[in-house]
Amino acid sequence: MSVLTRVALVAAGFAVVASPAFAVDAKYRVEDKAITADGVWKAIGDFCGIANWHPAVAKCELGERDGAKIRTLTLAGGGGTIVEKLVEWDDAKHSYTYAILEPGPLPVANYTSTLSTKEDDDGGAGIKWTGKFDAAAGATDEAAKEAIEGVYKAGVDALFAKVKSGS
Repeated sequence: MSVLTRVALVAAGFAVVASPAFAVDAKYRVEDKAITADGVWKAIGDFCGIANWHPAVAKCELGERDGAKIRTLTLAGGGGTIVEKLVEWDDAKHSYTYAILEPGPLPVANYTSTLSTKEDDDGGAGIKWTGKFDAAAGATDEAAKEAIEGVYKAGVDALFAKVKSGS
């Protein structure tokens, strides 16, 4: 092995070690005076209630694994399943964090996300969905971010419409 090759391998190793834990961040937020944080929390506060408002989720099954709440999402149109673990729950702050446990149809790895709502200063409320993840093997960061932001946008927009209509 040449000196140049060894230097390149060592440099590549340092680059991997120095890289951030998550390569990609995604988020989507909507705010409106026509909704309240309590109204939003009624919809999202049930960990398995996502099937009632997200258009991509046909069914949610709640379970437990190693003492943690687990939800298995069956996607609409035969899109597969996603298994997620509840990581943190804060009823007072109207927020929860979850992680994807198993590889699934989304082009992400090491995925953690937070869904929350809070009152705005203007008398309405905001819905915020954020995530941190790496692109799955074979996917680019851009493709992973685009997919997750699409999930967030579809979900938040549908949730907003549901809460605003009072259904």
